[in-house]
Amino acid sequence: MKVEQWGIRVPSRKGEAVRQALIREGALDTTLKVCRDGEMLILPVLAPRESAEWLGFDLQKGRVVLPRHELVGGIAILQENNPAGAEKILASRPSLHSAVYADGEVSGEYRTRKMVILAGEPTTRTEVTEHHHHFTVDLAGAYFSARLSTERQRILGQMQEGEVVLDMFTGVGPFAIVLASRAAFVVAVDLNPVAVELLLINIRKNRIRNVLPVLADASRLEVFLPCKVDRIVMNLPLAGTTFLAEAFRLCREGGTIHFYSLVSAKGEHTQCIRELGGVILSEREVRSYSPGMWHTVYDIRVRHPDY
Repeated sequence: MKVEQWGIRVPSRKGEAVRQALIREGALDTTLKVCRDGEMLILPVLAPRESAEWLGFDLQKGRVVLPRHELVGGIAILQENNPAGAEKILASRPSLHSAVYADGEVSGEYRTRKMVILAGEPTTRTEVTEHHHHFTVDLAGAYFSARLSTERQRILGQMQEGEVVLDMFTGVGPFAIVLASRAAFVVAVDLNPVAVELLLINIRKNRIRNVLPVLADASRLEVFLPCKVDRIVMNLPLAGTTFLAEAFRLCREGGTIHFYSLVSAKGEHTQCIRELGGVILSEREVRSYSPGMWHTVYDIRVRHPDY
């Protein structure tokens, strides 16, 4: 039986030392087996961290089979409405404070998701640590995806010092706060008041001084942005195409747009991007979303349509 969990790759010669360090940290998922990929070992970890991937692991022999779930901070998100299973998860992982069931998908203009409390503390708010950053999140009140941790680091690695960045659908601010370390200035926008409230908390928590939080409709940003930006993050997979033309208007020629979308086929948005004046630098699958659907990111270079 395969169970999905975060995993990190380490060279075989360092595997035992890293495994012991993860055990001391309380970060190793001891219910799952370490697996091998060539000269690398893949260690299952309980939460996303640098270079972590969402992978399949085999259960350790004799271990209790827990319901499928995802960890976000101190909360376990179950894929089924299973109160008894939720109690098992909390009993097996003392670091957790709540277990919830995600009743439906992210929806609505505020990008929220109904969460049913199954066990533990009656809250959907928790604290998440990601690459030395700390975020207060509310799983029912505002959008946050721990699975995009690697994406945030990937984009940070592409940036030049001193860029001006626009995060069009910031949620609680993980992209904005991570990219702020290399940017001159970040404009972080969301339409959801709860998201912006949490963004303000997270800016203070991480002692960030160059992120401007904005409560606004992303289709109206041209009215108050004083100049075009160097880089735009568009993490609105369900409806991002609605705002793609606006992103091209806001990004300078030669700038970069990271456009996230749910697609059913490779190249689904290629024609639209080219018509707007974009050169696709890469198109890559971030993760599987559902049968026949993938969460994909297009890295786009903006050019003048007549170039």
